[in-house]
Amino acid sequence: MKTTFFFMASILTLHLAKAQQGHHYDPPWNTPPESSVQFTVPGINNAPDLYGDVENPQLVVFFAGNQFMCIDELLSGFKEKHPEYQRIFAETLPPGILAKQIEGGSLTMGNLRITHQPDVYTAGKNRITEMASYFDRTEVYAYNKLALMVPKKNPKKIKALKDLGKKDIRVSMPNPAWEGIGRQIEAAYKKAGGETLYETIMQTKVKNNRTYLTRIHHRESPLRILYGQSDVAPVWYSEAYYQKMIGHPVELIPIADEQNIRATYMAGKLKQAPHPRAAADFIDYLASDEAKAIYKKYGFETD
Repeated sequence: MKTTFFFMASILTLHLAKAQQGHHYDPPWNTPPESSVQFTVPGINNAPDLYGDVENPQLVVFFAGNQFMCIDELLSGFKEKHPEYQRIFAETLPPGILAKQIEGGSLTMGNLRITHQPDVYTAGKNRITEMASYFDRTEVYAYNKLALMVPKKNPKKIKALKDLGKKDIRVSMPNPAWEGIGRQIEAAYKKAGGETLYETIMQTKVKNNRTYLTRIHHRESPLRILYGQSDVAPVWYSEAYYQKMIGHPVELIPIADEQNIRATYMAGKLKQAPHPRAAADFIDYLASDEAKAIYKKYGFETD
């Protein structure tokens, strides 16, 4: 019996090792919470955009996904300021998906169904404005701009947005149907090359599979660059900055100011927040100098 057990354990270990081959850049890119059992298996069991305590949370925050890199320090800083809140659950999915989750009341990922309503929702200014009836308080806390992420040494010699229209350039592009950044990037294409550049990237190259449309760009686009599936990805500046910060082999190509946009991030306290006092305390923290310093550390602007 003991021999059989060790044989089966060895087989399982071998299968897991094989499964993880080709996934060495996979998230989570942050430090997961401590637990008696850690069983994240890249490519199989991995949910990097769900954080913390899903059971009986004292605070629930839905963050715009591109802020995932700030979560560890934001939550630990908030807990230090407010030790009365130790069980916090956060999601960092695309803001459009989070909005649908708020409206519909649930989300399923794999076999996990989440029915928590958030206390706080963060997103771009336009989406928060569109959903104004959901909130009884909103605050601006950070800003961002666009940049290009390319592989280390920039093998395709990409210098500007107009280069994304070239036939041989494979683009990883946020799908505007799912992610607000997609609409922002489309506006930047039109600034850089008019309707011609926009149609080339978003119509012609989509049809011939040279533009790949993501559903969760803050995870997919870096991975497509890191695994050689795309040559360039228009992303938020902070996302390319972070990938370089953690030592991944990518380069950040700035986009000219006249072709760029500036995103404004806002936090909204839900009128129906299950934990209204915690929600108010967390928004106060987001607006604090301490939280702004965390955002600056990861490439955001706060002024």
